[in-house]
Amino acid sequence: MPIGTLNIATCQFAVGPSIKRNSRRIQDFIRRAHQAGADIVHFSECALSGYAGRDFETLNGFDWDLLRKETQDIIALAGRLGIWLVLPSMHRLTESNKPHNCQYLVTAEGKIADRYDKRFCTTEDLNHYTPGSRFVFFTLNGVKCALLICFDLRFPEIYRALYRQGADCVLQSFYNARQKGPSLHEHIIRQTMQCRAATNHFWVSLANSSGYYSPYASCFIQPDGVIVNQLRRNRAGMMKNTVDLKKEFYDPMAPFRDAAAAGALDNAPKTIQDPRSKNTTSL
Repeated sequence: MPIGTLNIATCQFAVGPSIKRNSRRIQDFIRRAHQAGADIVHFSECALSGYAGRDFETLNGFDWDLLRKETQDIIALAGRLGIWLVLPSMHRLTESNKPHNCQYLVTAEGKIADRYDKRFCTTEDLNHYTPGSRFVFFTLNGVKCALLICFDLRFPEIYRALYRQGADCVLQSFYNARQKGPSLHEHIIRQTMQCRAATNHFWVSLANSSGYYSPYASCFIQPDGVIVNQLRRNRAGMMKNTVDLKKEFYDPMAPFRDAAAAGALDNAPKTIQDPRSKNTTSL
């Protein structure tokens, strides 16, 4: 493919407490993504391990040995097929420390290149997980990508930092599923990600679990904030989309974004000395 283009397969399925079942679904989608010509395949938050506090109440008795085995099998499959992988799971720490809610970045050679750990954990997350403290960037076919997880979206400072470091695309994994019914998430999550894309001129792959009930489906967002493709809510599925850095989009912020990212809160001329400008209480 031309430099500056990247085929991303965004996948969703009903993540649950069974590591083996999750692993089978992940491996099936990896094969489908490979057949579809994807360069990298992206899954939802805790897609392999299941999500503590939602799929299981505690980590007491969690089968870490099985998680390691299935992780190794998935990584080996990615290597055999020659496809990159963003594999959300849990990363075990030493005893007495809670694990990370993470995304493993796996290369087409079947190697773990890096690991992103969810930087902002919710209050509930903190009962089960240890937050991370660093970004993960990687460049694939000339496209600089960054990894994020779910609740990170509530902090616009994160995205400004990604912009300042030159990110072109964000692959962000979510778990808003197994809910009792409609919630605020239906009205805020994808809309917020559209805003993050447009204000920072990113492409975004948003992967969410499809476990019933999911208030929104996975989607793909272009740098003007438009959702260009999406899956069906509460249904397993995969979509392949292409990042193309040569495409141009409506971007009224372009002349001012760098200044705003550096701390400017207006673009007023600094030389104006007009008394009618300074007098704010008269017509």
